[in-house]
Amino acid sequence: MPASRGTDLQKQANLNAYIKNSRIPQDVQPLVTSQEIRDRGSIFIANLFPATSPNQVRTMVAHLKDTMHRTKPATHEIVAWRCMVLKPGRTGLGGPDDFELNVGYLDDGEKWAGAKIQKVMESHAIIDAVVIVSRWYGGMLLGPARFSHIETCTTEVCQEFKRSEELRECISDLTNLDAVLAALRTEYTEACGDKTVTSGSSTPKDYPNLDLEKAKRLVKARENAIKSVKLLLAKRRDVPAAAGSGDPT
Repeated sequence: MPASRGTDLQKQANLNAYIKNSRIPQDVQPLVTSQEIRDRGSIFIANLFPATSPNQVRTMVAHLKDTMHRTKPATHEIVAWRCMVLKPGRTGLGGPDDFELNVGYLDDGEKWAGAKIQKVMESHAIIDAVVIVSRWYGGMLLGPARFSHIETCTTEVCQEFKRSEELRECISDLTNLDAVLAALRTEYTEACGDKTVTSGSSTPKDYPNLDLEKAKRLVKARENAIKSVKLLLAKRRDVPAAAGSGDPT
């Protein structure tokens, strides 16, 4: 038996042993699921789950196989992951140097497929996630086309994951900018009693149904509003100085 095949079988045996002894959460859901690709009876679907450690990777794979696909097992569950983990003996207090990237893949009988998933993840800079491409074999050999389908599914979930990450970052920035703007408006009001710049609630806003493009526009608008209020405050501070600078004679 080739060494690579033996290694793959050992990895699969370890994974199966973990699955049998793990307590899998029943409410786990993928962050992103791709569209189905159908070709000559075969079906390909990718799911991306959060995973910050190899143990979490195993948990997600087990959940997909034993819960989500329990009634319709896939022929192949091809797995690749990229997790930022603590180096042995480190605590994390030393900053980025305490961490290292843990990567790996399982072909699950579809030779070279796991490495292709991992390459797509790397090209999209995906971290702390596992991608599982499930294939249900339809009875006809697809040749190299199967790898194209695997890469297409993986690309779809990786791109959507990056968009959702960017949206979360935008919403976080927007929430912080809202707080800054509210504080500046309060400061201006206290400085001059002019309430014309305090229209709108100071209560923190929620952004449940925001898309990425609108979030970017709102961030830009908040930044411009902050600049405007800062300019008003600067002018207001100059007024007493100017008033007191006249000639006393």
